[in-house]
Amino acid sequence: MLEKYLLPAPQQPERKVLDSIFAEMVLNKALRDFRKEQIGKEIDQSLRDRNKEEFLRLTEELKNIS
Repeated sequence: MLEKYLLPAPQQPERKVLDSIFAEMVLNKALRDFRKEQIGKEIDQSLRDRNKEEFLRLTEELKNIS
């Protein structure tokens, strides 16, 4: 009875590949979101410090990862 719910053997390696791709996408998004938050804090600091060069560098980096 349980056999009808299992994927056939040839599809299971494909499932592992899809799971791996999905996990990589989730991880990449988490890393990108974390970096965006870091850059936002650094931009705020550059504004407080009135550091125009750092502000421009960071906003350019933020644009490139968005």
